[in-house]
Amino acid sequence: MIMHKDKYSDRKFIIYGFFIFVGFSFIIRLLYLQVLDNEYAYAADNNARRDITVYPPRGLIYDRNGELMVYNEAVFDLMVVPGQVKDIDEEMLCQLLEIDYEDYQKRFKKAKKFSSRKASIFEKQLSKTQTAYLQEKLYQFPGFYVQARTLRKYPSASAAHLLGYIAEVNDKELSSDCFYASGDYIGKSGIEKSYEKNLRGQKGIKKLLVDVYNREKGAFHEGQFDVPAVNGQKLYTGIDLEMQMYGELLMQNKIGAIVAIEPQTGEILAMISSPTYDPNKLVGRIRSANYSTLLVDTLKPLINRSLTSSYPPGSTFKLAQALIGQQEKVLNNNTIYTCNGGFHYGGLTVGCHPHNPNLNLQESIMISCNAYYCNVYRSVIENPIYRNSEAGYRKWREYITKLGFGVKYGIDLPYETTGNIPKPEYYDKYYGKGHWNSITTISLAIGQGEILATPLQLANLAALIANRGYYITPHLVAQVGDSTKRNALYTKKNQSGIDPRYFEVVINGMEDVVMKGTARSAFIDSISVCGKTGTAQNPHGENHSVFIAFAPKENPKIAIAVFIENSGYGGTWAAPIASLMIEKYLKGYINSARLPIEKRMLEGNLINYHAR
Repeated sequence: MIMHKDKYSDRKFIIYGFFIFVGFSFIIRLLYLQVLDNEYAYAADNNARRDITVYPPRGLIYDRNGELMVYNEAVFDLMVVPGQVKDIDEEMLCQLLEIDYEDYQKRFKKAKKFSSRKASIFEKQLSKTQTAYLQEKLYQFPGFYVQARTLRKYPSASAAHLLGYIAEVNDKELSSDCFYASGDYIGKSGIEKSYEKNLRGQKGIKKLLVDVYNREKGAFHEGQFDVPAVNGQKLYTGIDLEMQMYGELLMQNKIGAIVAIEPQTGEILAMISSPTYDPNKLVGRIRSANYSTLLVDTLKPLINRSLTSSYPPGSTFKLAQALIGQQEKVLNNNTIYTCNGGFHYGGLTVGCHPHNPNLNLQESIMISCNAYYCNVYRSVIENPIYRNSEAGYRKWREYITKLGFGVKYGIDLPYETTGNIPKPEYYDKYYGKGHWNSITTISLAIGQGEILATPLQLANLAALIANRGYYITPHLVAQVGDSTKRNALYTKKNQSGIDPRYFEVVINGMEDVVMKGTARSAFIDSISVCGKTGTAQNPHGENHSVFIAFAPKENPKIAIAVFIENSGYGGTWAAPIASLMIEKYLKGYINSARLPIEKRMLEGNLINYHAR
């Protein structure tokens, strides 16, 4: 009888072989993990692997000349993992940290509520000396460890409003960006806020092995699973730090602002808000107390008046009227208006100071005649080419906004305000539709009434005139990191809609203002300064002093606005301060003949003006 081989017998041996191979593989792997691989055995025996967040240094900030404005200083946080804290000498730890037991319990409960397995900050911002002393004892406190981070330092103690400050993230910031964890820092104002994502870098992770005594025993798996931190990007600003510091000195004991712009690029050369403060006061463990003090200060030093405060622009606004009138073909340099002590219409009078009664356009700028610009404004609003006063006003307002008023520019600083150029609807509501015209709004002609402008907008007007018809959006940061790519917003020419030929008579008038008009105090030998004074009426006290200018007349390098609250005429304080800033920037020094002017500006105390 012939026996037939089972066709499945060979497969049986293959299946047996497969299971034997798999079992043998597991045995080999188990042997490797438990006997041969000391690192895993060590970790298992000691039962602790710590993931340390590596905080990258924030990006450094420089001025236009490469001077360092912001750098980092190392500090240390004491971290706690509540689930790892067992049988420690709590009283001793309290003594080391100089806290009471009640405070210890409160902090520990808070950390445990956050997570018993994840680390959180127990004590923040320890100095190097404190940390060195603490680390000698830290092995006695399992669950606690020290983690490095950096805080900001300001070598010049200047430009606080521009640079801003950093502080701990709040709940809203935590929920809106997963990058942050509790206890992290974020830019709260200034450049620190606007360029937060560039400055903060990317966190890293370092995995460490620690023993039961909380002592670090080396890198986990030789650092193969570590994630390196990426440093924050450097920022190169257009600020001239020396000029910024000089402007802050000039504005001591004064309330107001200075804004200086490079017309060709829109880069801000200096932005001073006074009173100011030392930015180092809002760093580290002293920040909270100092912030509270600054917050209740009646002079409001935390406010950046240069772009958040709005004021009547006063007579500086007449430059805009002169440009619009020419563009509308209702005005030229030969247009003569007579001033008999002001503008008179029915029972209305807008007063003016004594001067030659018959003026042309260029002379009206030099003399700053109110009557002249009331007539110019009226000729634009009541121009017969428009069907009514409202249509004329809408066209006028269109020009004004293109000249940079009543709008936000998109500057790379937070909290920019628009100022105020009233819409027709405002007057419809106030007077009734069809019941208002150029006469009811005549105060707008001389930069008063409902008109409000920021010092930034006034400086931008000076830059626009210097450029003969356009401006580049003002901005602080010229370059981010190593990239030469520029933000398109900060390279675009914003056209005013005014023909360039109409600027020459205005510029000649501005030059006359300094040479022989209301701002002779701004005259600088060998530099042709073109400026315009303003005295902004203030119903709450002494008038505000205003001055805008650019220099030199040809190929301008700087445009500037100075606004000083409650200080009287524009030529008394604002004009000389602006001229000192211009001279310092263009020459690098103040001529000896002008040192008495500098001395008077530096020593002038206008905060208690009414008390004198």
